[in-house]
Amino acid sequence: MNLDRLLIGRYLPGSTVIHKLDARVKLVITLAFIALTFFADNWQSSLLLFLFIFIAVAMAKINLLIFLKGIQPMLWLIIFTVLMQVLFLTGGRVYWHWGWLIISEYGFASGILIFFRFVLIIFISTLLTLTTSPTTLADGIASLLSPLKIFHLPIDEIAFMLALSLRFVPTLMDETSKIMTAQRSRGVDFGQGNVFQQMKAVIPIFIPQFIASFHRADELATAMASRGYRPAASRTKLYRPQLKKRDGFAILAFALLTYLTFILSSK
Repeated sequence: MNLDRLLIGRYLPGSTVIHKLDARVKLVITLAFIALTFFADNWQSSLLLFLFIFIAVAMAKINLLIFLKGIQPMLWLIIFTVLMQVLFLTGGRVYWHWGWLIISEYGFASGILIFFRFVLIIFISTLLTLTTSPTTLADGIASLLSPLKIFHLPIDEIAFMLALSLRFVPTLMDETSKIMTAQRSRGVDFGQGNVFQQMKAVIPIFIPQFIASFHRADELATAMASRGYRPAASRTKLYRPQLKKRDGFAILAFALLTYLTFILSSK
């Protein structure tokens, strides 16, 4: 497993329209797009969603190969889920069967749709994190959740924790990759043996990773405390996000996409 290719949580600075969109708009569109993928139940509507993603990636001026490489760390999970759909769902014409394993027309079509949904969700989530800095993302989450303050929920702290979690995903992956390389140099083979042997081989990764994570968290807490950070203190902002024309165009474009997706899905 090549952890260097895991893109979720990474940010690529840029000055494109996609980068400049309001973080709140990007968050809402991303969540709505993920929900929309579950309504795309045929190849026409799925193709339309892919077209929308490809246009957004082109506007963000990010190489599409980066997104394709980002799928590889999760490829086994995708293949496993697709196989479950293909082999266990029945209905329509039967193409092949052996005992209780059946490949039917409905199972095959459902497997393809599940694969498309996985890829679309990974693409839109990766595009959000690649084009939005962790700080901006935290501000966007805090702004969207601000109505919940009436229930005395610590919205700023929740948004801050989410942003920190996203920020440190690439760091943890890089450290895990270094630990795995160090273990391989000592003769550990992570791809050999049965399931239990492979699980046992992973244990030497967890222990140094936990120690490194606690050490990093302690350093971060010390750095924040030395700069006067107090969790319960009221926050002020140097720049307050404001919606602009490009945000309105993005919302209209997504509304049109939603309309066309439902039109194509109903066929």
